[in-house]
Amino acid sequence: MALSGGGLVRLLSEELPAQARLQASGPALAGAAWEHWLVGFCDERLVPFEDPESTCGLYRKQLLSKISIPNNHVVAINPTLPVEEAAKDYAVRLRELFPGDNMPVFDLLILGMGPDGHTCSLFPDHPLLKEQTQIIAPISNSPKPPPRRITMTLPLLNAARSAVFVVTGDSKATVLKEVLEGKSANPLPAGLVQPAEVNWFVDQASASKLSSPGDQDLP
Repeated sequence: MALSGGGLVRLLSEELPAQARLQASGPALAGAAWEHWLVGFCDERLVPFEDPESTCGLYRKQLLSKISIPNNHVVAINPTLPVEEAAKDYAVRLRELFPGDNMPVFDLLILGMGPDGHTCSLFPDHPLLKEQTQIIAPISNSPKPPPRRITMTLPLLNAARSAVFVVTGDSKATVLKEVLEGKSANPLPAGLVQPAEVNWFVDQASASKLSSPGDQDLP
């Protein structure tokens, strides 16, 4: 599984441990065999883990301290390296999780989406959207601070078995409609994430401009 940051940190940190505490007759996460989980990060800010901008640092404090995934099953960047070297190092360590595979294949990506349609650290009209060879790329000029980051690229994202987008709030309504219903010749980054299976979890506010928000009531 590969995790994203932002509001997903709080959501997952509340929900995963709660699900794991349920009785065995409950949801699939009850009694989860955490020792078999492997966790990476879809993107990361190049800051120390103690910095509140660090996605890994936040997950360590808010989630990983509550569940028993072994430390060596959590693959994070080395934030002491220059951004280009940090990206190369992270790519090497991800490949080590998938020996013999030319392309690492995650079972699940958990993704968010910004009001501009960005996901991971892939921003609209950025050259990294055309990256075809690297699985992890550095970015030194992120439109959203902090400027130095590493990110999964589209070839790696699209090799996953499945992806889940979690989108909430009315600030995402226009861009959600564009991603799900738009027919632009220049799709937004979130719309370019197309693994074998993609599911969207949205609330009423973010879905308010969709032509067909679905048959079920939204929170």
